[in-house]
Amino acid sequence: MTRTVTLADGTTLPAVGQGTWYIGDDPRTRAEEIATLREGVELGLRLVDTAEMYGDGRSENLVGEAIAPVRDEVYLVDKVLPMNASRRGTIEACERSLRELGTDRIDLYLLHWMGSHPLSETVDAFEELIERDLIGAWGVSNVDADELGAFPSAPLVNQVLYNPSRRGLEFDLLPMQRSARPTIATMAYSPIEQGRLLGDPVLQSVAERHDASIAQVLVAWAIHEGDVIAIPKASTREHVRENARALTLELTATDLAEIDAAFPAPSHAVPLEIL
Repeated sequence: MTRTVTLADGTTLPAVGQGTWYIGDDPRTRAEEIATLREGVELGLRLVDTAEMYGDGRSENLVGEAIAPVRDEVYLVDKVLPMNASRRGTIEACERSLRELGTDRIDLYLLHWMGSHPLSETVDAFEELIERDLIGAWGVSNVDADELGAFPSAPLVNQVLYNPSRRGLEFDLLPMQRSARPTIATMAYSPIEQGRLLGDPVLQSVAERHDASIAQVLVAWAIHEGDVIAIPKASTREHVRENARALTLELTATDLAEIDAAFPAPSHAVPLEIL
């Protein structure tokens, strides 16, 4: 069964999307990266995540070209840099991103991480962008439990680093987001830890039991609770096919127990990690 996650505003999304960090940087791989993103959408991975920071707009430009033929099928996520997140700066950044993307609307617009501009200004800008129909909703990224309360209203989503080796948020942040009213959804970036977990013997054992890859196991682990969306990088068509198959990979209680033993959950508060 293909997993989905329903956000507090009623939007239902696939539990696996496509990340685009470092995509668009090399003109020689542009055609393949565009084909990869389009194939991902065809396979059901219709959430595509980018940011103005990624390649100083090159990722946005590539994403825009890739999704143009299927724009109505895609849930597009973008991010404003904290240095740009004043009221006026947020609006101008969004307008720049829309030009790079070649679209008239970003479905979800995130504050990339906490900065020095007053959050009230950032949120006011987000609300203005919603009123102008330039964005559909707003959220945050890399925001820890002790920072969430500083927002004048609840974000729809918090995008954070989450995989078996980065479980600190399970102690306080995830429970806080799940108990919030309305709930704050979690998007997990770098679910395979940029490849650093792909040689782990425990994960390899789990993968072999399912005739799967370690990358698929890691993506399936990130989404197994049912309310987390994983956004692994969509770098090649083979990788995106693997990611799509992770939507139907069911980890057993034994699998989860073995992963817990190898990568224990935190027993105390841990500062949110960032890549």
